[in-house]
Amino acid sequence: MYHYISDPPADADAVRRDLSVSPVQFEEQLFYLQRAGYTSISLEDLLRHLAGGQPLPAKPIILTFDDGYADGYTYAFPLLRQYGFRGTFFVITGYLDEGRAGYLTWAQAAEMQAKGMDIEAHSVSHPDLRALGAESLHAEVWGASQAIAEHLHKPARFFCYPSGRYNANTIAALKAAGYWGAVTTQAGVSHDSARPFELSRVRIHGNTDLAGFEALLAHYME
Repeated sequence: MYHYISDPPADADAVRRDLSVSPVQFEEQLFYLQRAGYTSISLEDLLRHLAGGQPLPAKPIILTFDDGYADGYTYAFPLLRQYGFRGTFFVITGYLDEGRAGYLTWAQAAEMQAKGMDIEAHSVSHPDLRALGAESLHAEVWGASQAIAEHLHKPARFFCYPSGRYNANTIAALKAAGYWGAVTTQAGVSHDSARPFELSRVRIHGNTDLAGFEALLAHYME
């Protein structure tokens, strides 16, 4: 789980620094994954494996990027292509619609998708979905999928909970809107076919150096 792939500004607060993996760090991590024999897969690949036993490569990994920041196009996208990996980018569709500074444009998202990246939903406006009534909740989850379908000609099938917050009503709304699964901010790599809407991930922090990255892989994946 990544957020920013860029150096934080000089006046960045602790949260921004924690969410920022520099392009140098990111390239070191991709080089390590490539050298160690990891193969990136999609969330759809994972679900097909869990549900029906579709084979996966020996060392599968899913690289996810939350929020749809512009540096995903500037830095993450070319580095992923350079090292032969795909990424899953969860976008806040309302921010793309309004052309908000610092976030992807729909044209960039379309180019990324055309060249092998997955563009999925992170809601329309990034609210705490647990606090919404049924109508507003539907608008956030269904609206995000429809925006992606309109601009990228492919409906979103996977969702990323804003700030990792969700409940049973959120999951029910996602199922009703046609999603296949969702990712959380819970730490882990063990997945269950009975819980496709509660997929765990491993967070990469801004201070995760290469030694720390290797230690995370050793702890969770090997």
